[in-house]
Amino acid sequence: MTGSAALFFAVGLFLLGGVYSFAKQGLPRGVVVLLGLACALCLLAGALRLEV
Repeated sequence: MTGSAALFFAVGLFLLGGVYSFAKQGLPRGVVVLLGLACALCLLAGALRLEV
């Protein structure tokens, strides 16, 4: 795994925790959706950077 893929995965998982926390606190749905999209994009970028 390259360093950039690991970084993308780490940021994506951090954002995933934020999505869970924000949804549990009842923040506006728009914030949760935008954070969820950012999380998905980071995880996707990490998966695409993997060298298999």
